[in-house]
Amino acid sequence: MVRKQEILQDVVIKFAGDSGDGMQLTGSQFTNNTALLGIDLATFPDFPAEIRAPQGTLPGVSGFQLRFSSDRVFTPGDACDVLVAMNAAALKVNLKTLKKGGKILVNTDGFGAKNLRLANYPDGVNPLEDGSLSNYEVFEMDVTKMTREALKDVTLGMKEKDRAKNMFVLGFLYWMYGRDMENSINFIKEKFSNKPDIMNSNIAVLQAGYNYGDTTETFTTTFSVERAKMEPGSYRSIMGNQAVSLGLIAASQKSGLPLFLGSYPITPASDILHDLSKYKNFGVRTFQAEDEIAAITSAIGASYGGALGITTSSGPGIALKGEAMGLAVMLEIPLLIINIQRGGPSTGLPTKTEQSDLMQAYYGRNGECPMPIISASTPADCFDAIYEAARISIQHMTPVLYLSDGYIANGAEPWRYPQSKDLPAIEVKFKTTLDEGEEKYKPYARDQKLARPWAVPGTAGLEHRIGGLEKQNITGNVNYEPENHQLMIKLRQEKVDKITDYIPEQQLDSGSEKGKILVLGWGSTYGAIKSAVAELQARGQAVSHAHLRYVRPFPRNLGQLIKNFDQVLIPEINNGQLIKIIRDTYLVDAKGYNKMMGVPITKTELVHCLEEMLGGKN
Repeated sequence: MVRKQEILQDVVIKFAGDSGDGMQLTGSQFTNNTALLGIDLATFPDFPAEIRAPQGTLPGVSGFQLRFSSDRVFTPGDACDVLVAMNAAALKVNLKTLKKGGKILVNTDGFGAKNLRLANYPDGVNPLEDGSLSNYEVFEMDVTKMTREALKDVTLGMKEKDRAKNMFVLGFLYWMYGRDMENSINFIKEKFSNKPDIMNSNIAVLQAGYNYGDTTETFTTTFSVERAKMEPGSYRSIMGNQAVSLGLIAASQKSGLPLFLGSYPITPASDILHDLSKYKNFGVRTFQAEDEIAAITSAIGASYGGALGITTSSGPGIALKGEAMGLAVMLEIPLLIINIQRGGPSTGLPTKTEQSDLMQAYYGRNGECPMPIISASTPADCFDAIYEAARISIQHMTPVLYLSDGYIANGAEPWRYPQSKDLPAIEVKFKTTLDEGEEKYKPYARDQKLARPWAVPGTAGLEHRIGGLEKQNITGNVNYEPENHQLMIKLRQEKVDKITDYIPEQQLDSGSEKGKILVLGWGSTYGAIKSAVAELQARGQAVSHAHLRYVRPFPRNLGQLIKNFDQVLIPEINNGQLIKIIRDTYLVDAKGYNKMMGVPITKTELVHCLEEMLGGKN
């Protein structure tokens, strides 16, 4: 059979099924295969909140969205070109994300009477038969039946055989997009090397899916996307939490400090604990504590002892760490507090993304307790952002809050390997002896950065008090005098404010330095803002984009940059948090665009908002 091949510039695929259908694995393998071809990509895994929701139900749907393109991409796409639906619930939840005329690949075995009932379709209604999908190109495949047929001679139970059906879908898509399967075959061999029956069955089903596409007459066209034009170098696909782990190791190596992570598992931060535990060869020590308080206090102890202390969590855990964070501020020691944000309040939306902890990072501790805040913008940017957070923490002797979120943490994109020689130096100065003329160690004497000296416990002659009670200036003795307390509060705030002298000025990501609208963002809104602004700039509109890494303190030129524009728009995945701080700091009437649905802001939404601000049609 002769088939035509169509070259596409941009494709968005959504894999969707039960949490046990392996959609995350399928999406990850297709992502890795795409990255190996040098095609630019962005991903958006979408997990159910329930650990084990009932199979076939709407709350149990797990999704993985992947966008790949021959051009640079900055979002996983607003709408899908292809939806893979393993059952009726997956179709119902995700159909709204599919473009009109898009392709739907359905596993017909997932549309039986029971599946339709669990997906809350009315009795007698089947979307594959009632014409409701007439605006789409629907391809029906009994994936379950063909998987079982491929494994008919394999001595595995039916449940074990059915677990391989995601490999059938993956093999078919490899055929559909003209891909080689070698990387996935090698992955299967490595993952199941001790289980040869499972290894061979997964490879057989993967090949069966590929062969089905190659032999069936249902599909008349295959597709391909050309290599993206990217800066030369060595790349890998990386997720945000993986980049954080590697950035921490790099900071440890460049500073010469041993790395200690004290953590308690919580979605979506747990992957950092899992990843760092694999790197004992770099002297990394990981400690899974019994609770959040033990996790951060163990990290404080490690920092006091001369290590790079780290603790990781999400919003609920950060709330529990609040008192100990105040202790770290009082001690004025290096410490990294990593918050991978999720929907709140309380346990909220454990697996959904949100930027709702900025106010918590600014003010969520008792007393006057200022801490620098660094924010990452994309999965690959997590490496540079956490490295910079470590540099500031060490060189300014202060705990630092690092903010990411579930969208960045679980998303993936190509990452160009940095060279160690190109990373900024992180100089560490331990106090080891008394200075000339110094009769007694002064633990709160400060340098030009207002940073106090770092003396490792046990250093002869440098014994000093620690604890949460207020310290006397210079001596570090416990002191309750009103004037001293006010002085120390002012000094701790001034030390954080002074960091602005040691960080770069704010640069525009795109656009002119003056214009009609500045879109000011932070965190995971980066891709949507960049894409929306680029579209309006292509139409000749005077719109610019600036994105913050340094959220506290702000870069010294930010106020002047803001004043160069007639209007300021601040998109956030919260109810308006950065906008309050910007209005208070710079007395500017900024406008907000806010979304709190557990999913990212889309490019299309921002384009419409900017068009309204410019006086055009929505």
